[in-house]
Amino acid sequence: MKIIAVIPARYEASRFPGKLMQMLGEKTVIATTYQNVVETNLFDEVLVATDSEIIFKEIQNIGGNAVMTGNHETGSDRIAEAVENMECDIVVNVQGDEPFLKTEPLKQLISVFK
Repeated sequence: MKIIAVIPARYEASRFPGKLMQMLGEKTVIATTYQNVVETNLFDEVLVATDSEIIFKEIQNIGGNAVMTGNHETGSDRIAEAVENMECDIVVNVQGDEPFLKTEPLKQLISVFK
């Protein structure tokens, strides 16, 4: 069973544009979120789905996996485009502004789908 996490990330947030690129200690919010999700070791693959070259390059610069998408109204639509041609059984939507997400809630969520 292939389980992936997709982090929808847009730069032009309506309430706080660029918030995912704000520094959180020594890393950006999106880099911290991505690395923390990877470090849970719960997913076969973690990727950021974005329409922003800035965010795309940030993830690539830390050795992460990112995919460019078109413009979408929702993160769910962005994820749907990103995984459209991927072989996977479970897709978990992790918000880009959740850098302190814990392993246990993700583990519980995945167990519901299994």
